[in-house]
This record gives sequence, C-alpha cells and structure tokens, in this order.
Amino acid sequence: MPRIHFASTNKSVEIEADRETNILRASIRYEGGIPYRCGGGLCGTCKIHIEQGAENLTPIKKQEIARLGDKLQEGYRLACQTFTKGDVTITWDTSVNVKVPPKIKELWEKAK
Repeated sequence: MPRIHFASTNKSVEIEADRETNILRASIRYEGGIPYRCGGGLCGTCKIHIEQGAENLTPIKKQEIARLGDKLQEGYRLACQTFTKGDVTITWDTSVNVKVPPKIKELWEKAK
C-alpha cells in the first residue's frame, strides 16, 4: 500500500492505491493538514510540493496546468488532482490557513 508522508505536519499514512483517493482526500480523511477550499482544481489552495516520489504520481491534469503553470516544473501539484501509486513525501506552505465553507466540509465528511 502506498504511503503518503505529510512532511509539513510530520504525519504518515498508508492508503489504498486506487483512482478514487487523491492526496487531498487522504489528507482530509487522515488529518494530514493540507489546506483546501474547493477540492476540484478550481482555486489552487491545495498546492503541494513533491519532495520525494514524483514518479509514483498520476499524470498532470488540465486543472493543474491552468492553476500552476511553470510551478509544475518546480515540483508543485494540486493535491485534489493528484493520485499516488506508490510512496510520496509532500510539503506545502503552512502559512496558508483556509477556512473551508461549511457546506463543502459537510460534503467531504459524508465522503469518508
């Protein structure tokens, strides 16, 4: 099972390697701490930096190209658009502190 290490919060979790659990969803489910707002690739709030394991990630999606542009070349991805097939270590800007709208938080909680 792939392991995600949320280095910014020093938390590691093992997840099922499937197309339904993206890195953001794993962070929400296991309290990894990645900030987010929309969860659908529209806002860019869940921008993460891939420290290790980039080769284990799914290909870059259109939403990531639109939101991140040149940052993709520097190892950044959107957690809501990225799935892992193997171990990965990620970080993010911990100064980003997003308050999630209650309705979105409610939907994510139901998805658990």
